[in-house]
Amino acid sequence: MKRPALKASTLPAHELDALAKGTHHDPFAVLGAHELSAGEFVVRCVVPGAQSVSLVEANGTKLADCTLVHSSGVFEARIKRKTRPDYRLHLSFPQQSIHVVDAYCFGCSFSESEIDDLASGRRARAFELLGAHPMALELGGAQVAGTRFALWAPNAKRVSVVGDFNAWDGRRHTMRMLHRAGVWEIFVPHVGVGDCYKFELLDRHGHLLPLKADPYARAAELRPQTASKVVDLLPKAKGLSTRAALNQRDVAVSIYEVHAGSWRSRNNGEFLNWRELADVLPAYAKDMGFTHIELMPISEFPFDGSWGYQTLGMFAPSARFGTQEDFAFFVARCHALELGVIVDWVPAHFPTDAHGLSNFDGTALYEYADPREGFHKDWNTAIYNFGRNEVRQFLVASALYWIERFNVDGLRVDAVASMLYRDYSRSAGEWIPNQYGGRENLEAISLFKAINECLGIELPGSFTAAEESTAFPGVSHPTYSGGLGFHYKWNMGWMNDTLRYIAEDPIHRKYHHDLLTFGLVYGFSENYVLPISHDEVVHGKGSLWQKMPGDDWQKFANVRAYLSFMWAHPGKKLLFMGQEFAQREEWNYQHGLPWYVTEYPEHRGIQNLVRDLNRHYRTERSMHQLDCEPAGFQWLALNDRDTSVLAFARFDRDGNCIVAVFNFTPVVRADYRIALPDSIGALEEIFNSDSSHYGGSNVGNGPLHRYAENVTHQDRARSICVTIGPLAAAFFRAHRA
Repeated sequence: MKRPALKASTLPAHELDALAKGTHHDPFAVLGAHELSAGEFVVRCVVPGAQSVSLVEANGTKLADCTLVHSSGVFEARIKRKTRPDYRLHLSFPQQSIHVVDAYCFGCSFSESEIDDLASGRRARAFELLGAHPMALELGGAQVAGTRFALWAPNAKRVSVVGDFNAWDGRRHTMRMLHRAGVWEIFVPHVGVGDCYKFELLDRHGHLLPLKADPYARAAELRPQTASKVVDLLPKAKGLSTRAALNQRDVAVSIYEVHAGSWRSRNNGEFLNWRELADVLPAYAKDMGFTHIELMPISEFPFDGSWGYQTLGMFAPSARFGTQEDFAFFVARCHALELGVIVDWVPAHFPTDAHGLSNFDGTALYEYADPREGFHKDWNTAIYNFGRNEVRQFLVASALYWIERFNVDGLRVDAVASMLYRDYSRSAGEWIPNQYGGRENLEAISLFKAINECLGIELPGSFTAAEESTAFPGVSHPTYSGGLGFHYKWNMGWMNDTLRYIAEDPIHRKYHHDLLTFGLVYGFSENYVLPISHDEVVHGKGSLWQKMPGDDWQKFANVRAYLSFMWAHPGKKLLFMGQEFAQREEWNYQHGLPWYVTEYPEHRGIQNLVRDLNRHYRTERSMHQLDCEPAGFQWLALNDRDTSVLAFARFDRDGNCIVAVFNFTPVVRADYRIALPDSIGALEEIFNSDSSHYGGSNVGNGPLHRYAENVTHQDRARSICVTIGPLAAAFFRAHRA
């Protein structure tokens, strides 16, 4: 079939050229059906590569043949009609002929109030409007299925949606600009769930930008492909009222941190998907006694080696592990076992991959324009412009989305310190002070407050935890009292100090005694999580086991003593996968954990220890109820540097008590005397890390009670003698006097 000869158009030549090049400033003004005069309409379309185009009625009856008015594929037809024609396009290509509904038959699908919401940049659920949304719109009395695409790109000269449905040709579906909101919109019939798409943008100077993935995409292709995918918006999750029981400040919170790709992998090294993980991971975490699973970032990201911390899909679960429905299934399986789910969330920065957010519409749209504000040297990433309303809207919506639509319990917010300070990891002259001349990023502070207030109002019972490594005040204080509104803050100081201590040879530990005790000087200034996270067992730092001094036996004993100290210490707990069975080598994201070592008694002993620590932590209210309050803690032996022994008491609100004693040398401490509060009459050993069940030497106090004596010790009238094994810890249930 030969292509028809060119005919004259009703449009001026410059407008035809603009349509043919995809540079027309207002395609909806000229494409589709438009009235020429009373009783006459013209229909125009852009279909590059078509050999012929006809207009047909919904039932297939031909209305008119279109004429080619531009060699690049602009067609038009005149129709004598009193009313706007209800038509379809019959397109003939060399290999096929198809009937399609013309995208330019439809008006804007946004209401005025929705446009106002987007214009204000303060719509908490912007994901309900922006992005790709399958829907059906009415045309000529019939419902037409398709997808509405909407994109914020205020500085672009033209935006088109492209995909397999239009041969990735940006001239085919040029979008309309909603100027008040800076948003581009189009409804494309016949595009549905599973279709891949990107956006083609011209910058303000008319230069073509690299194809961009959808910032609000809820799914994407499997790497290394980078297109977004059309999926349905998940409904609001049910069962949200159960969150509070898992997440209250006075309950046990013991978090198992997991990298989903390497917790367990197939024999060929490929990742398990969410449904496969759901069959094994929740049951394992439950058996080990953890209360929550925390997932390192699972939103879509380009490079495996970033572990997810350089994300470009703030609304899309990574295709590495399956679909959004698969992830929702995993969360539901965790909740069925009364396990909470926390996801790592990264609002601090994003990578500069060409298909991502960087220079999105030819301008610094999502990032600060000045690299002194907008570029992270440490990670070679861009920094969000936290002061821009539409960017704040994007981040608030993302935080809300993960909790509301997937029913996760909370967010662990990554790299908070890097957001709070304008001079983070910058030398003098490399940063811009705030409006008052200070180093704090006031826009980021305001954003954190907005996010935490929004979640508190919209999703009560959910929580946020900040990875914040400085002494910034009030991170976990309510916003109404001047705080940032996080529920918890990671205690990075405690982590660094105690890991330094435990790495010392026991003979030298007396010179570093303060490293164990200093954490209680500030231990109740925030609601703390004690983290032994992935960052501490990678990049040459060695696994927890490798950090320990001594021979094999001493290394395992040190691990047992250290974890016992962590679980008894005030604060919620977080342990990275593999450390619960003393993985010997440091973590490698490319390989599954070495589960085979749990067949060896020394590793199985650590696993038994962590399981029992979690059980005591959950069942003994004294060990968790006042985790974040000074009334729940009391030193009993603080300054015995020479023996490297520590002892303290933990209380619940009713005065019930657990006494914990620690010996950080390989010397048995027999009949070691500790001072007691007057309320305690006897101690009953309920846990001993030196038990043979954990791989220890069975030095301890046996099942009989130890009774308090009227012997003055350390300015207390009553005291007691207990025996503590080498490099060991013991917990005692206190009985009242």
